[in-house]
Amino acid sequence: MTTIAEMIDRRYAMAAGIEGLEAAENETVRGLLSRRSIRRYTEQPVDDALLDVLLACAQSAPTKSNLQQYSIVVVRDPAQRKRLAALCPETGQMEHCPALLVFCADTRRNRRIAEMRGHDYANNNMDTFLNAVVDSAIVMQCFITAAEGSGLGCAAISQVRNRIEEYSDVLGLPDGVFPISGLTMGWPAVEGYVNQRLPASVVVHRDRYDESALEEEIAAYDKRRHDIRAVPPESQRHTDKYGVLEVYAWSENVARQLSVPERAGFRDFLKSRGFDLA
Repeated sequence: MTTIAEMIDRRYAMAAGIEGLEAAENETVRGLLSRRSIRRYTEQPVDDALLDVLLACAQSAPTKSNLQQYSIVVVRDPAQRKRLAALCPETGQMEHCPALLVFCADTRRNRRIAEMRGHDYANNNMDTFLNAVVDSAIVMQCFITAAEGSGLGCAAISQVRNRIEEYSDVLGLPDGVFPISGLTMGWPAVEGYVNQRLPASVVVHRDRYDESALEEEIAAYDKRRHDIRAVPPESQRHTDKYGVLEVYAWSENVARQLSVPERAGFRDFLKSRGFDLA
C-alpha cells in the first residue's frame, strides 16, 4: 500500500520531508491526497438514495452564522443537460454524465425570510455576496469529498459562468441567486490524474506572509511539472498572441490566461440580478 508520505510526495512531485505521519493515517486523508478530477464516466446510473445521502453530506458543511446562503440544482433530465452543455462547449462531459449539480450562491432566500418576519433586509452588500460564495464553495467541496469517498468521480466546471445569464435562465434562477460552479459526477471510466500542486513553501506562510523565495520556487515547480508531463502545442493558450513554446511552464500558462480579460460582464450580470455589491 502507498504510504501517506509517498502520496504527499506525489502531490508535490518532490520529497516533502514530512515526518510523524502515523496519526494522519485514515481513509479521509488518503482520499484527499489521492483525489483527482474525473471527466469521463460509465453508463451506470447514480442511485437516487446515494445522491440524497451525498447531498445531506454537502449540507453538513460549515456555513457563515448558519445563514446557509446557497442552493444546489440537481440536473438529471438529459434534455436539460443538453441545453446546458451547449452553453459550455469546452466541457463535453456535461451532457453525458449521470448527474450534473450546479452550486449557487443564494441571498434570495434570506431576503424573503426577512420579509416573512417583517424586518428590513439591510445586508445586500459585498460582504454578504462573499459569504454566500464561500458557503457555496464549501458545500460543493463537502459533496465532492463524500462522492469520491463513495467511489464516484467528479469534476468542477467554472465554465458555467462564461455565459452566465443564459445558463441562469435555463435553470430558472431568480434574482439573488447565481451559479458559482457546475459539478459533473458519475462512476469513473478512467483512472484520472493526480495533479501536482505548488509546494507548501509557496502557499503556507508561518506567522507572516513571506514571498522572498517565490521566483526560485516557481521555477523549480515549473520544471518538475514539465518533467512529468510536457504541455503539447495544441494545449497552450493564446498561441496567436504569444506563439508556441517548447517548454510551456505552469507559470506561463497562468500568466497567459490572466493576460486576457475573462467574464468581463460578470459584475454587470450580478447588478442586474439584484446584487448591490456596495
